[in-house]
Amino acid sequence: MTQHLTIEQMRDIAVAALEDIKGEDILVLDTTKLTAMFECMIVASGSSNRQVKALANSAREKLKEAGAEILGMEGDVSGEWVLVDVGPLIVHVMLPAVRDYYNIEQLWGGQKPTFNPTRPWEAAIQAHDDPQV
Repeated sequence: MTQHLTIEQMRDIAVAALEDIKGEDILVLDTTKLTAMFECMIVASGSSNRQVKALANSAREKLKEAGAEILGMEGDVSGEWVLVDVGPLIVHVMLPAVRDYYNIEQLWGGQKPTFNPTRPWEAAIQAHDDPQV
């Protein structure tokens, strides 16, 4: 049964879930004045494809356990950029190089973190083409 959670409760649960799995550069953006599609966006980084997937899965599972309705999850096959859609809350978890390239924080009015990626873009592209990397 779906329990009604406030956006603040969902945000806090998602951030705690990301922190539990050592998510990096966690940023919370209030999007209420920018769009009617959702109220809050969380962006975080993971140091590997496996960690990105684990971070997104942790956020999804903790929110679901608390009674939030998970509308969808995209990108969990490759693990470069995983999106968890909880309706009023969107969680983006990305590899640092992917996050740096797309810079979605700036699109939504946030401050872009400074990255010192350990994997150059060529490695991210190669990982996309060859999932064994």
